[in-house]
Amino acid sequence: MGNTPSALQIRLAEKIVSLVRMESWQTGHHLTEDALSDILVTSRTPVRGALIYLAEADFLERRPQKGFYVKNPEINPFEEKNDISAADENDIYQKIALDRLRHTLPDTVSMSELVRRYNISRARMLHVLTRIASEGWAERRSGNGWAFQTLIDNVDAYKENYLFRATLEPAFMRSEDFYPDDLILLRLKEKQEFVKNEGYKFLSSIEFFQIDAEFHETLATMTGNRFFIRALKRANQLRRLMEYGLPPDHKFIQRVCLEHIAVINALLNKNIKAGATLLKNHITKGMIFKSHSLMSIAKEK
Repeated sequence: MGNTPSALQIRLAEKIVSLVRMESWQTGHHLTEDALSDILVTSRTPVRGALIYLAEADFLERRPQKGFYVKNPEINPFEEKNDISAADENDIYQKIALDRLRHTLPDTVSMSELVRRYNISRARMLHVLTRIASEGWAERRSGNGWAFQTLIDNVDAYKENYLFRATLEPAFMRSEDFYPDDLILLRLKEKQEFVKNEGYKFLSSIEFFQIDAEFHETLATMTGNRFFIRALKRANQLRRLMEYGLPPDHKFIQRVCLEHIAVINALLNKNIKAGATLLKNHITKGMIFKSHSLMSIAKEK
C-alpha cells in the first residue's frame, strides 16, 4: 500500500474476508467499492484501502481499470502480517469467550484488568468489548468497568437452549403460516454446498456459527411471524458464547451442511412434514455432539 494501513482499514479488511466466506464468493467474484461501502456502512476511501491491503496479501486480485476480484478465499490474509490486525482482535475475542465458558473471567472486571490479562492496548480492548456488547453478552458499567451478562455459560443451559429450539423450529415449520420460498431455499442450498465442499477447510468457528444461524433464522422468516423470528434470534444470540469456544470440526461441519441440505430438499419437494422431522433430528443431534465437546473444554483449566 506504500503506507501502513490504518486500524480502520484492517478492520474493514477482516469484515470483507468474512463477507466473502459467508456469501460463498469464489475465485473471480467481482468486489466493488460502492457495494462494499453500502454493506459496511462506511465511505469508499477506507474500503479502497482495505481492498488494496487484501490484494497485497494475495486474498484478492487487483485488475487494472477493472477493480478487485476474489483470488484465494481459502487463505488467511492476516497470517504473515505484522500490522495490528482485526484477526488479532478476533483471537482476543475468542479467548474472552473461552474464559467465560471456563468461569475463569469474573462477571465484572475493570478495563485495566482486561488490558493486563490479555496483553492488548486499551483502544483495541475497547473495540473488542464494543463488539461483545453489540452481541448482548457484556455492557459497560458506570465508571471504568464492564459487566458480562449471565447468558448460556454452562452445558446444562446450553442443552435447554437446544431443547427449546428442537420444539420451536419444527413447530413454526408445521404452522399454517409457513410458506417456503424456493428462490431463497436455492440460495441457502448453494451456500451450504459450498461450505460442505470447500468452505469447511478455512471457516472460523465464528464464521460457521453465523452461517448456521442464518440458515435457521431464514427458515423462521418464511412464517412471517415476528414472534417466532425474535424467539429464534434470541436463542441463537444466547448460544453464541458457547459455540465460539468450540474449535472447528471439519467432519461435523460437513455433516451439518448435509443435514441442512436434506431439510432444504424436503421443502423444495413441498414435503414440509418431512422437513420438520429432519430439522428436529438435526437440532437434537447437534445438541448431543456439541454438549460432549463443551463438557471437555469446560473441564480444561
